[in-house]
Amino acid sequence: MARTPHARFDCTAGCTVEATLELIGGKWKGVILYRLLEADVLRFNELRRMLPRITQRMLTNQLRELEGAGLVARTVYPEVPPRVEYRLSDYGRTLAPVIRALKAWGDQHIGRTAAGADQAA
Repeated sequence: MARTPHARFDCTAGCTVEATLELIGGKWKGVILYRLLEADVLRFNELRRMLPRITQRMLTNQLRELEGAGLVARTVYPEVPPRVEYRLSDYGRTLAPVIRALKAWGDQHIGRTAAGADQAA
């Protein structure tokens, strides 16, 4: 059964977390945001090379959703062939501490997981 997202996020204390995860949640959005945070500006194919397991369609959809949420800015240059660049918007840059905290936690988690595997062996 599909979840119906809230129209407003004033229901409970956890709704703000839900609102945030609705914007940046999923398998690829956090990684896309991290890559844009680290590189500042990336073209579509550069992002695609950095995420070899993502399909072109999925990357396009995720970038559109992030752009629609105001987190990513897309610039199209009138050239032949057209050149398109992606960067974090000013609003998207406000997520930098969150993205960096997720990376730090992930680094610790991977280290802990690896240490646990070493102890089990």
